[in-house]
Amino acid sequence: MPRIELVTGDITAERVDAIVNAANSTLLGGGGVDGAIHRAGGPSILAECRELRATTLTDGLPAGEAVATGAGRLHARWVIHTVGPVWPAGATETDARRELLRAAYRNSLGLAARLGATSIALPAVSAGVYGWPAGDAATVALTVASTASADAAPDLVRFVLFSARMHAEFSAAADRLGIAVAVG
Repeated sequence: MPRIELVTGDITAERVDAIVNAANSTLLGGGGVDGAIHRAGGPSILAECRELRATTLTDGLPAGEAVATGAGRLHARWVIHTVGPVWPAGATETDARRELLRAAYRNSLGLAARLGATSIALPAVSAGVYGWPAGDAATVALTVASTASADAAPDLVRFVLFSARMHAEFSAAADRLGIAVAVG
């Protein structure tokens, strides 16, 4: 199991091997975490994303999947782009969408491990403009990270949360789940 940390801050300032981008399926930038990563990382990230769209991901990146690019000017080697699901409008879709959110985290951690990353910074995927309730998003994220095997995740998994409220949600979820986390 990886070491899990919770911090409040700016994910673009993290000094880790890989930073996870809560991207949209186009991979061409957007708002929130996606826009911040593209702005801070510079044009090389967008150029690599455009190349992916022109070659292997012509229809975009499906929700739950993950793909890596270089990190441009960020203090990381890679950016791992993942698309989280939008919170479902109907209760009948919730379990299927929750599995997509699990997959987004699982695939991001697994890709980082395959790349050789020993540390990764992740945002609260889908918990911003995609409307996922913060407590549930935290439960999904922490459950996936805490159950990852040594070869399926980097040694250090740091959740970089954009607000004190989101940090509190992740801390509360860790307590409910009995997961030991380092809090910063």
